[in-house]
Order: sequence, then structure tokens, then C-alpha cells
Amino acid sequence: MLTTYDVIVVGAGIFGITAAIELRQRQYKVAVLDPGPLPTPLAASTDISKVIRMEYGSDEMYMIMVEKALVGWEQWNVEFAEKLYHNTGVTMLTRKPMQPGEFEYESYQLMLKRNHRPERLTGDDIARRFPAWKPGAFVDGYFHAKGGFAESGRVVEVLAQRAQEMGVTLYAEQAVQQVVMENGRIQGVQTTDGRTFNASQVLVAAGVWTPIILPELESVMRATGHPVFYLKTADTTLFKPPHFVVFTADITNSGWYGFPVHPKQDVIKIGNHGVGQLLHPVNDKRTVNDADIRQLRLFLEATFPTLKDATITHARRCLYCDTLDEHFWIDRHPHIEGLSVAAGDSGHGFKFAPILGNLIADAVTGQPNPWLSKFRWRDLDIATQGEEAARYHK
Repeated sequence: MLTTYDVIVVGAGIFGITAAIELRQRQYKVAVLDPGPLPTPLAASTDISKVIRMEYGSDEMYMIMVEKALVGWEQWNVEFAEKLYHNTGVTMLTRKPMQPGEFEYESYQLMLKRNHRPERLTGDDIARRFPAWKPGAFVDGYFHAKGGFAESGRVVEVLAQRAQEMGVTLYAEQAVQQVVMENGRIQGVQTTDGRTFNASQVLVAAGVWTPIILPELESVMRATGHPVFYLKTADTTLFKPPHFVVFTADITNSGWYGFPVHPKQDVIKIGNHGVGQLLHPVNDKRTVNDADIRQLRLFLEATFPTLKDATITHARRCLYCDTLDEHFWIDRHPHIEGLSVAAGDSGHGFKFAPILGNLIADAVTGQPNPWLSKFRWRDLDIATQGEEAARYHK
């Protein structure tokens, strides 16, 4: 006897698992299919940490969304009786004085407008409060007490457990190959081993695998790999809050960002939020190269001198599912009834986790949501420029 679900969610990353929980809360019979194990090691969500920051330049809608998400992160810490989100505060520092039109300046001004209290920092302030930074290298910026990082892989693991407790069926060894349609109407999905799962609706939330499952999205989505390093140093004193917090280092001119010493893994994670390298999520290895390592060493020498010879315990490329404009893609399919998509994290989606489920479920069920228009199904040509304000685009 075939089991038919109200909604099948393809992918158990942060988009998929939050959507599954919210849809189940709305009384839908939900199944999640994922290659597994959960959390899937190759998923963008699966890591020791992701930045939770309010700053989006002059884009007020994103800032409002993060304000709502931050409330949710604090609630999750209480609800799950575990510190999943660490409110270390965030530093956004620049090598030259902040200027109108730049990411840090516009973020700072928008926070003031919205009654937040970022603390402007001079070069002397930076040297005094954050002694790991090379004196004089960064001369402007600010510290904002609201923000920090989430233990991202653990978050997905906890949410998957919650989904199961709520009655969501998780299939952790089922990789979806294609959706199944009949007369322009979704019928379910077929997996790589030939199994068919039936559903009235399907949500594809498969990250970089989304345009593989739905080839019509290949022209507007692509997988890019970005170097991430995990550093070990003998003396971690300088790299713990409050003397060292989540940071961006003149990010729109360099791409570099990072974290204090991880409370469980005891490593300092530093990554580059930039152009990245085009990769195929299945066929290409996600490895850093010698040039990536050289660039890291140059950055460390110029920014955190005591880390310049730190041991790299692990390195990899984090895969973004980039849309051409770098905004998420959350909408119903315009031509296939019963099919929805939630993908295109573009390297900045995880911070919204506590509000993603509601947002995606509203799209799937056709409920009005003031934020969805930004993430609608849209026409983008190859010349479309990325608009994520913190990203290094050169």
C-alpha cells in the first residue's frame, strides 16, 4: 500500500527542516527525503558555526528579518535547553574610514535609524578592546552587541529530532532524482534507487542540488565554493570573547570573516565570503588549493599576526547555492501545480533559521507574507549582478 503525504520536502538542510516543522504544525502530513545521514555532511548548513549578523548595508527588510530571527534564536536556546546561538557581539572593521555607500557605513546608519546601539570604534579603540588585531591596520568600524554565531550543524540535528517528535517522517537515505508529474500537476518524487514517494505537494529545498533536480533553474542558480579554514593555536587567550568576537575584516574589499575560538571544537574558523569557485555539487571535490592557503596566510599576517603560523587542522570549500542576484528563491513553481522551491541561500541564509519555516510554509500554502515578494520566482539574465551587501564581488 502506497503512502501519500500532503507535502514531501526534498532536503533536510536549514530551509527544508524548518519548513517541515512549520508545515507539520499547520497539520500537514509531511515527509522529508535527504541523502543522509542527518545532518548531511555535504550540506551548506552542516558546519560548526554560521554568522548571525544584523548588518545588510542599506537593505532595511533584511535587517528587520534578522531582528525577528534574533528573538527566535534566544527562544530556541531556552526551548531546547542548549546554547545553540552564542551572542558574542560582532565587529565590522575597515582599513579606511567608513564612507557613505559602503557596507559598514550604511549598516551602521541603518542600525541607528532602527534604534540599535552600535559602538563606533577608532583605531585606538580597536587596539585597546581587541588586542589580537594588528595595531593600526584597521582604523574604523564598530562593535554591535547584538549578533554572534550559531552552531549550525548542531542546530539542524536538533531540529531534525524535533521534526520527528512532531510526526514528520524522515527518510535519511533517499536522494531525490526528479519530481513526478501528470498533466502539469505534481504527483510526488522519484529517488535515485527508483522508489516513488507520492504527495499532493512537493517542496524542493535541496540547496546546490536544486537546479540538478529542477533543470529549469540552472540559468538562475549555480554552486560556488568558498574557502573555510579551521585554525589551532597554542594560546587562545586573545581569541575568546569579549576580546575577540565574530568579525568581518573590511569584508567587501577582502571577503574575510571569522569567529572566536569555538567553545566545543577549540578551533578558530575563518572563511572568505567572496566570488568563490564554480563547482558541481556531485562531480567536483570541495577542496582548497595552495593559492587559497597563501591568501589566508597573507590575511593573517596583516590582520592577526599571532595566527600567521597557526596550524590549519582542516580546510574545505563551503558550497553556496547562489542565485544570480544573491536573494533567496522561495516560491511556488509558475507552471507546475503543487511544486514549490526554497533554495538560493547565496551564502547568507542560515541566520534566518527561526523565521524561515514560517516564510517557506506561507509560500507553499499560498498565504500572504510581506517578505515573499523579494524571493519570488523571477526572470534573471546572465548579466544580473549580486546584491548581497556584505559580499566581496571583485
